[in-house]
Amino acid sequence: MEYENIIHAIIDPLIENKEAVLIREINGDDNKSTTILIATDKQDISKLIGRKGIIANSIRELISVAAKKESKHIHIRFESFGEEEKED
Repeated sequence: MEYENIIHAIIDPLIENKEAVLIREINGDDNKSTTILIATDKQDISKLIGRKGIIANSIRELISVAAKKESKHIHIRFESFGEEEKED
């Protein structure tokens, strides 16, 4: 299943910088589990996680429902990238 397309359909309306989104699928050893990494800039990742993680949990739930069709277990990780803050 194309989880990347499903995730884009979910997250694209929520974020500002659509070109800065990186989605990677990492298959587990048993082919029954997959980790999906969603990375974007710091401002957009906070929108994807939401207060108390409610948006992130909703995204996880939607992908989990899609994965049940293939009897897969999907783990989703959210990470940000961009400029590191420098300490003086």
